[in-house]
Amino acid sequence: METSSMDNSALYLLPVTLGDTPWERVLPIYNKDVLSHIRHFIVEDVRSARRFLKKVDKDIDIDALTFYPLNKHTSPEAISGYLKPLEEGFSMGVISEAGCPAVADPGADVVAIAQRKGLKVVPLVGPSSIILSVMASGFNGQSFAFNGYLPIDPAERAKKLKQLEQRAYAEHQTQIFIETPYRNNKMVEDILQNCRPQTRLCIAANITCENEYIHTRTVKEWKGHTPDLTKIPCIFLIYQ
Repeated sequence: METSSMDNSALYLLPVTLGDTPWERVLPIYNKDVLSHIRHFIVEDVRSARRFLKKVDKDIDIDALTFYPLNKHTSPEAISGYLKPLEEGFSMGVISEAGCPAVADPGADVVAIAQRKGLKVVPLVGPSSIILSVMASGFNGQSFAFNGYLPIDPAERAKKLKQLEQRAYAEHQTQIFIETPYRNNKMVEDILQNCRPQTRLCIAANITCENEYIHTRTVKEWKGHTPDLTKIPCIFLIYQ
């Protein structure tokens, strides 16, 4: 039975696997120990969070847990209310759909409120597609920027790609961005169409999963040799 402990309670940021990877490959055993003792979870998607918790701890009593959904539709008032158990001394966990919570993720909103309220926040170790792709790209790992999703409008996207490319050259900074999986192939087309032939592009797909694909080539070398990235988790990096 869970008991309140004001001294040890914290908002734990719990990374999850990036795909259907055995959790032991990418998460420390300490993470399992932590989540096994938490009864309140703030999650991006309740179904995937329940599945993840059962995957890590098959003996966990899912029905004894309370889940607070956090997505782009959640109001700031609701988010603030989610932290009541933490304020009462019960530890809480934040779980994203994939990877590290609060990075390109609505979990950042609840972490910001916890920080403002002076509540303890503890990030745990786990896979980040951003960091792993930088590591494997061969690009500048000392100066890099994650730009999230680029504009959908073709003209705006072309403009943004050229801006990011210019920044890569002017600042020697690796530029990182993502796309909705079903639009990955279109993203590659747009990069090849709008970037200079000598600009290097790293395509990193299925990171840490089976069929992991991480390759760096120039835009010129990629033309005519691009993989099919339909519905595959993918991250893109460009550099001079």
